[in-house]
Amino acid sequence: MFLRLAQQHRQFVQDLVMNLQALAIVLERRGYLASCYTCGDQMNSASFMVSLGENHLIRFLVSDYGITWTEMRDDRELMKLEGAEAVNQLQELANIVKHPPIEACTNRKTLVKGC
Repeated sequence: MFLRLAQQHRQFVQDLVMNLQALAIVLERRGYLASCYTCGDQMNSASFMVSLGENHLIRFLVSDYGITWTEMRDDRELMKLEGAEAVNQLQELANIVKHPPIEACTNRKTLVKGC
């Protein structure tokens, strides 16, 4: 049972890393500074970062050892989440990419083409 759970966890981390890479590409195409770095070819860890505006930074780290979401503004940590809560917050970021708030369409940098 534990070997199966370990393998499922490895697969989950790999899937998460691939999705982080895709999210970074989409955000870059929308004009945001975003990056996703992985260690090695096995895709067992990643560091994802995106700047959402002036001094507003999101950092998401994933590895076999854990998952963390850190949100900072003006070099101050606003929020730090781990595990499932960190993944939920990542989903919120992905939702913003899919469906930006109305005010995002009035900014110079928009999350969606055609606003």
